[in-house]
Amino acid sequence: PRKVRGFTLIELLVVIAIIAVLVSLLLPAVQQAREAARRTQCRNNFKQVGLALHNYHDTSQTLPPGWIGVTSGQPDVSGINGWSWSSRLLPQIDQTPLYNTIDFNSQVAAASNLKPRTTVVTVFRCPSDVGPQTWTIPAAGTSTPLAMIATASYSGVFGKDEVELCNGLVPGAPCLSNGLFFLNSRIRFADVTDGLSTTLMVGERITRESAGWFYTWTGVIAGGDDAIVRIVGDTDVTPNRDLIRMDEFASYHTGGAHFVLGDGAVRFISSTIDLGVYRNMSS
Repeated sequence: PRKVRGFTLIELLVVIAIIAVLVSLLLPAVQQAREAARRTQCRNNFKQVGLALHNYHDTSQTLPPGWIGVTSGQPDVSGINGWSWSSRLLPQIDQTPLYNTIDFNSQVAAASNLKPRTTVVTVFRCPSDVGPQTWTIPAAGTSTPLAMIATASYSGVFGKDEVELCNGLVPGAPCLSNGLFFLNSRIRFADVTDGLSTTLMVGERITRESAGWFYTWTGVIAGGDDAIVRIVGDTDVTPNRDLIRMDEFASYHTGGAHFVLGDGAVRFISSTIDLGVYRNMSS
């Protein structure tokens, strides 16, 4: 009878080693392809947000306010109703039924607003953000749960000034900035005298669950921890450059973050951009 020769142990180990090398080369390529797809979807989300802002401006002759806050007829950073710029865009992104469920006469955290404030709007979330879709914001300076909110990845550009300047202001004190979105703002495109194509409107934020870095499309939760930072951001440092404060813009994409500019164009702003230029673009 003819003898049949099988694999030796060394040959088997060589084959396994070759397969392992091929898999190790393939996995990063697959991950990069998936991230490229997520990045493209994120960019498309920004295009929808930019178009919605322009449609809103065409209808109202102004951009939506950064957030509404009024107490007894006076500006108040945590006054009624707290709903943000992005909540005003819901009809422009095919979310009219959700918009109609909002009780704008009550605070965001009111029981009557439980359903809308916990509804996830995918247009406001970057697919690369793997954080939870809802999160419970604690009361300021404590760990006491205050209200559950839907999370988001995009925030309005407050400008050069620190968002924290708005914290602790007494009712009647306006929280103004040089960006497009701040307390009770009503900025028109005609007010942007240095050009819409060089002015940032909305940018990306990065979720950090361990540090409580969560952002929302809903609005300012009165009495909530860092409530204002969760809907607007400033330009103290360039994107992805110094991830130690939650009021900066950053993303899960390597090297920078997406922004939509005043003319509706979407740009990927690199972390190596000159800080002076970057800050001027936010005002």
